[in-house]
Amino acid sequence: MNTGVKITAFAAALAATFGTAYGVGKGVGPVDEPAKATHGEHAASKPGAESGAGGHAGHGEGAANAPAAGGLQVSDGGYTLAMETPRPAAGASVLKFSIKDAAGRKVTAYTTEHGKELHFIVASRDLTVYRHLHPVRAADGTWSTPVDLPTAGGYKAFADFKPAGKNAKGVTLGVDLSVPGAYAPQPLPAAAPTATVDGYQVALGGTLAPGRAGELKLTVSRGGKPVTDLEPYLGAYGHLVALRDGDLAYLHVHPNEGGPGPDVSFTATAPSAGTYRLFLDFQHGGKVRTAAFTVHAGPGHATGPASTDSAAHDAGGHSHG
Repeated sequence: MNTGVKITAFAAALAATFGTAYGVGKGVGPVDEPAKATHGEHAASKPGAESGAGGHAGHGEGAANAPAAGGLQVSDGGYTLAMETPRPAAGASVLKFSIKDAAGRKVTAYTTEHGKELHFIVASRDLTVYRHLHPVRAADGTWSTPVDLPTAGGYKAFADFKPAGKNAKGVTLGVDLSVPGAYAPQPLPAAAPTATVDGYQVALGGTLAPGRAGELKLTVSRGGKPVTDLEPYLGAYGHLVALRDGDLAYLHVHPNEGGPGPDVSFTATAPSAGTYRLFLDFQHGGKVRTAAFTVHAGPGHATGPASTDSAAHDAGGHSHG
């Protein structure tokens, strides 16, 4: 892919939610404690992004200026995420669902974005398991995808899509899943400057501030050497999903130009103070890998770079549908 190829927002509403991503910019240091936003500062997206309906406006520093978070509602904009398998078994299983319109009909016409009509995310409530899936749609509008959910407990599924139509806007819906069995929630990994996955090291720098845009830059290396030949995955050199600890508010951005590495840069605005878990998908050597990070934003939080631990392979596991 030409490094100057422009990648449009995965969903315009989400681009407005978590800031509009852009290509690699100047180098930045470790994630710093953000300065308090002044009156009038706000998380405006870059030109071309549209504001979408949100779920939760957030509280605390910057809340008045922050865009709403997404994925907190099962129904929004006249669409509903209807799960046919709300209680999948632990281990390998198949998830089935549909998107229904206001009349209760299964939607069968979508706008293709980044090679897919719909993108599907599943994460555990403790944010230690993360799956970015690509389900297949049957003619009647039923979607299905294999998934591996290793432990019992609560999960949340997100459907990210744009219906067909000239004036259609991107929609993100969220629904709870329950995997039966004995459940022992894991603690959220502590913040640290780097994550390691399959022998790759990913360093995170920049600022995540509530209600104010800041740059997040992720740098990929392997064996101490920068990776300068990242491969396009769904039309981009990196995809970033952030989930807010507690309610699992969904935020998703990715670069619109730049690459092919080692740096991937995003502009991000947290909708509220709090703790966020970041998941970066990148492809190299024909395989998609996910680096997972923990970031704190806002007052009362020791804002710092992201982290991963020995469980990062599960936390950042990337399944394909």
